[in-house]
Amino acid sequence: MTAKLSTVVLDTPDPHTLARFYAELLGLQITKVESDWIDVGDESGRVLSFQLAPNHIPPQWPDPNYPQQLHLDIRVDDIDAAESKALRMGAQLLSTTETGYRVYSDPAGHPFCLEHD
Repeated sequence: MTAKLSTVVLDTPDPHTLARFYAELLGLQITKVESDWIDVGDESGRVLSFQLAPNHIPPQWPDPNYPQQLHLDIRVDDIDAAESKALRMGAQLLSTTETGYRVYSDPAGHPFCLEHD
């Protein structure tokens, strides 16, 4: 048996906003739109999906009472330019104290990191 990861799915109260955020941040295209589900991806087969979750409670990193459950690490060649872009698109800066990366939250509150390439 061979198993392959099909997609990573993020719950969100607004799939359209979150899909547009990650499509622009990662240079991907919106490839599938349903009423409660949106995929973004590229020709390589990478897919990130967003599922409607009306009762989504966002994590509050690093508060263990609201755990993050997962986060995305995004490698960039210019972290300052990537940060500026992410913040313009609605990300929130959470921490710059870690060496080699910075922590943000996306518009739905999911943590993600920008890492130096």
